[in-house]
Amino acid sequence: MLSNDKKTSPLGLYSIGIAALFLLGFFLLVVFGAQNYRGAVTAQHANDDSRVLLSYVSTCLSSCDETGCVQIRKDGDSAVLVIADGDTGYASRLYLSDGCLVEDYNEIDAPLDPQDAQTIGETGVFTVEEKAEGLLAVTTDAGTSYVYVRSKGGVQ
Repeated sequence: MLSNDKKTSPLGLYSIGIAALFLLGFFLLVVFGAQNYRGAVTAQHANDDSRVLLSYVSTCLSSCDETGCVQIRKDGDSAVLVIADGDTGYASRLYLSDGCLVEDYNEIDAPLDPQDAQTIGETGVFTVEEKAEGLLAVTTDAGTSYVYVRSKGGVQ
């Protein structure tokens, strides 16, 4: 004869409960880890964005480091960094326009034309000062970068 008395063991429920607890812990670990990773990447991108303007200006100055090619001019209250393209009579001119650092490539003495200029990035401050012979201090919202002009002509 078969008995209809089925005894259920609590061991099966404990096993399922422990497996569910481990699964829940794993899920929470993945979610919190993904949020931390997203926060770290966002902070890294913000840091990169804040330094891009100074890096761009430093690279422009370093790439065209020839005798007498760098000039600092004033246009009203703004500084204009003029980097001549050899003896062609043309230059890259970097200046502040409507809260953005812009660059145009035109004749050295041509008037500035922000409408045709390429936007480099947003900044409220752009100053260029010669601190010592050949040492330029370039300042934007991200801070100040010092660039040494190695050419014999220095800065005009």
